[in-house]
Amino acid sequence: MCTCRSWAIVAVLLSGVVRAEVPPEYKGIPGLDESILLEPGADELGEEDSVDADGTAEESDSPPPASSPPSRWSNRLSLETTTWALLPRKGADRDEGFLQVHPRLEVVNPGLLQLELGAPVRLRMWGREAGASLVRKEDWDELSDWGQVVQMLTLGGDAPNFVWVGALESYTLLSGHLVRRYNNRGNPDYHPAGAVVTGMLRPFYVEAFASDVLGARLLGAEVVLDMQHLLMGRQPYPMQYTLALSAVHDWGKAGGTSEPMTLAHLDGTAILVRRRNPEGGFELQANAGWGGRPGEGGAWGAVAGLGAEYLTSRMDLRARLEGRLQRGGFRQGAFGPDYELARFRVAGPTAMPQADAPFPDGYSAYGEVILSWDAESLSVLGQRHFRLSMGTEVFTWGRVDVDGRLETQLFHRNLSVGVGGVGVGAGQPGARYLASAQARWRFLGGKLYAVGQGGTLLFPTAEGTLRPGAFASVGLGVDNAR
Repeated sequence: MCTCRSWAIVAVLLSGVVRAEVPPEYKGIPGLDESILLEPGADELGEEDSVDADGTAEESDSPPPASSPPSRWSNRLSLETTTWALLPRKGADRDEGFLQVHPRLEVVNPGLLQLELGAPVRLRMWGREAGASLVRKEDWDELSDWGQVVQMLTLGGDAPNFVWVGALESYTLLSGHLVRRYNNRGNPDYHPAGAVVTGMLRPFYVEAFASDVLGARLLGAEVVLDMQHLLMGRQPYPMQYTLALSAVHDWGKAGGTSEPMTLAHLDGTAILVRRRNPEGGFELQANAGWGGRPGEGGAWGAVAGLGAEYLTSRMDLRARLEGRLQRGGFRQGAFGPDYELARFRVAGPTAMPQADAPFPDGYSAYGEVILSWDAESLSVLGQRHFRLSMGTEVFTWGRVDVDGRLETQLFHRNLSVGVGGVGVGAGQPGARYLASAQARWRFLGGKLYAVGQGGTLLFPTAEGTLRPGAFASVGLGVDNAR
């Protein structure tokens, strides 16, 4: 098998948090824990017969195994029980309290399947109105809400061909100029399961997603063309120069009704610097693009910028800086962290849905930093002593949008703490802010843990307004993870 390893797709396109887990055989390679591995020749190699130096087929002399290898299946069970209280800030008569029971079952076969099932069931304890059900009905009142039962499903661990289903948290569609840092559960009464499918048929790489597999909502895709491969044939390192076309459509028929909207974008990317060594690697990319709203003349925008990625066995640092131009109501990253609320009512002085709301002509600067660090290594997906993810956009006409999350593991990973927040329209009337925090402390050998969380919420109403509220939760959980 070829010894060259390429993580160009992730480095070039800086895709979002939804990534393929590295196959077990690659986990010893420094700095490649979460990257999409594109190995030149991998689709031609690994056949039943190998090929020697003169190009002739060589049959294997090794006898078949005497018995089948041991099963790689494993499982994890957990049960979390907490109190969950809704604390309205205004516009409601009373607090509501629930007993939240959250069972989970996870089954894993690395490289083949990972399935996690479970959902929080909230049983009313106080604040019950006449005729109210025992189970909080807003969590299960439409078909899309049943998607939350699938906490996570992955099929095919070997990137770039895989399927992923679950909650989309800070999801970015490849180049990120249409969908960036999007959260499909930003509406607290809407609990869909999204899906991401990727595949490669050289010289094309494709990623498609749906924000709701059970409802007519966001659906989009981005097709990337390897220009160097197209013009010069197969190269040792793919995706040096790429051209990409993306399109996203929102039907607006699940999680509440809203106006449909369609956006499209064309992007070009070039790797300016690529360095690799046994400890990791560094890449610097330049990108430029143009997008608009099909069928709406004058709604367009342009973007140009730089991106960088630095990888070692303990650190994964990604950064991006872009200059953007907006005209006629179009803006880059329209499907962002606030979209599930903005589709009903945008932040700012205009009390309108995003599909109809005007967006001032102007310029902006966008910056993003994603840093993961671990004192031991990044070889275990989800194991990080420190992780910071933040994106900020500053507009020339006085608006600032920012969102971020910081997570850390302390005291031999027994204590996990996370804080996050979103600020939209800062510097303008009608700005909105959301914040949340969570802490988890494992004790008694790690099997038992205490959990506490809280934050602010915005609930879309039938009148098209957003009702503010807050939540707090505390309780205990048990699992066999350690």
